[in-house]
Amino acid sequence: MLRKRKTVDKDAGLVCVYVTSGLYQAEIIRGKLEANDIPVLLKYESLGPVMGLTIDGLGEVEVWVPRALEPQARSLLEESALSTPDETAGEEK
Repeated sequence: MLRKRKTVDKDAGLVCVYVTSGLYQAEIIRGKLEANDIPVLLKYESLGPVMGLTIDGLGEVEVWVPRALEPQARSLLEESALSTPDETAGEEK
C-alpha cells in the first residue's frame, strides 16, 4: 500500500515544497532558502540519518516552508534547478 504524502499542514501554516533522498541535499536547500529569509523546517525519520538508511522512505527528507512564502520558495528552487550545470555538457556524442 502506498502512503499518501501530506503536503500541507494547515494547523502549522506550512507547505512541503521539496522532497529529497538525503539530509545532505536537504541542508543545502535549507541554506539557499534561509539565505533568502525563508524559514525552513526539515521533516524526516530519525532512523535514516542515524543508521544511514535510504530504503523504504527512511532517507527521505521533506522541506517545509510557511504557506505565505511558498511561491517565493518554489521560484528559488526552480531557479537553482535551471542553473545546475548539465552533467552531459562537454561530452562528445
